[in-house]
Amino acid sequence: MKQTMPPAHPGEVLKGLYLDSLEISVTDAAKKLGITRKTLSLLINGHSGVSAEMAVRLSKALNTTPELWMNIQQIYDLWNAKKNMRKIKVQHIRKSDYSYKHAS
Repeated sequence: MKQTMPPAHPGEVLKGLYLDSLEISVTDAAKKLGITRKTLSLLINGHSGVSAEMAVRLSKALNTTPELWMNIQQIYDLWNAKKNMRKIKVQHIRKSDYSYKHAS
């Protein structure tokens, strides 16, 4: 089944499901996460992604798991990569391409 709608960016999930519902400002959330306001702003506006460290920070602060945040990021990244599949040029790698003939 082909997914036509893009998956949510993790920053969109963070803002919509957590920050907005908790009624916490970006500034206050950044302080609680131990990061700068700019770093959090870049994430929630989709200009940066969730690193492993950020996933741990979010999981500790929001009582979730790091895997949740990494999975959201991975789904988002893979969807974007697949969107550009036609532009990605590669050649098949086969064993026969690299077999050496032994001289007798």
